[in-house]
Amino acid sequence: MKTSDIADPLFLQAVNSLDSGDVVTLESLLQTHPRLVTERLNTPNEQGYFKDPYLLWFAADNPIRNDKLPVNIVEVTQLLLKQVKQQAPASFQEQIDYTLGLVVTGLIPKECGVQVAMTDLLISEGANLGDPLSAIAHGNPGIARYLVEKGATVSLATAICLGLGGQVEMLSKNASSDDLQEALVSAAFHGDAEGIKHVLQLGADPNGYIDPRVKPSFHSHGTALHQAVSSGSLAAVRMLVEAGALTDLKDKIFGGTSIEWAEHMVSETTDEDRRQRYLEIERFLWG
Repeated sequence: MKTSDIADPLFLQAVNSLDSGDVVTLESLLQTHPRLVTERLNTPNEQGYFKDPYLLWFAADNPIRNDKLPVNIVEVTQLLLKQVKQQAPASFQEQIDYTLGLVVTGLIPKECGVQVAMTDLLISEGANLGDPLSAIAHGNPGIARYLVEKGATVSLATAICLGLGGQVEMLSKNASSDDLQEALVSAAFHGDAEGIKHVLQLGADPNGYIDPRVKPSFHSHGTALHQAVSSGSLAAVRMLVEAGALTDLKDKIFGGTSIEWAEHMVSETTDEDRRQRYLEIERFLWG
C-alpha cells in the first residue's frame, strides 16, 4: 500500500511522524489518541499480508512505501512498543510477532542496516522467533541464520538452505514426505543442486507440490523444477530432470510449465548474464 492510501487523517499523521522519525510528535499523538495503537487501520481496498494493519507494522516499511527508514527507527519502534504494551496488552503479542515477521522478510530493514537491531528489540520484548524459512524465501538468509542462532526452530528445509550439515542429517532421519517436499522446493528455489541431490536421495518426489495445508510454506504453487528454473541454475534444473522431473507440469497460479517459465524469464530479465543463463535452461529443457 501507499502512504497516500491512508484515509484516516489521524492515522496518516502518525505514520508520517513514524516515517520521519519525529518521536516528539508521535509520542504526543499516541498519548492523546490511544486508538492509534489499539485499533487496526481499516483498508477495505487492500488485499494480502498488509490488510488492516496496526500502526506498529509500518515500522518495517514492508510493503515498501519509502525505500528507506528513519535513522532513529529503533528508537521509534521502542516508543511504539511501549505504547502498545501499555494501551493494547491484549493484542501486544500479535502485534510484535507480526512485526518481527515483516522485519525479517523485508528488504528495507536489511538495506538500511537495522534488521538485526530491530530483530533484537522485538525478541527482547517477547516476540516469537517464527520460522526462519520465511526470511530465506524473501532473500534474507543472513537474518534467518541469526534467528537460528537465537534459538529458532529449524526445519529440514531451513537446514538445507543454510547448509547446516549436522542438523540436516539429524532432521533427515524422521522427515515426513511433506518435510521432504518443502526441502526439495526450497533447495530448488535457491538453485542448490547438491541440496536437491541430497533431498532426492532421501525420497522426495521430483514432481510433487508442497501441500499448503500441511506446510504453509512459500511457493507451494510450483514444482521443484519450476523453482529451479526461476533460480537460474542449470545445474539444479539438470539434477531434477535427470531424476525424473517432468517439464510439462503446470504451476497452480499461472498455469505455466517449467519451459514456459524459462521463456518468461528470458523475456522479462534485463540483466544480460541472467538472461543467458535462462536461455541455456530453456535450450536444455527443450532437449
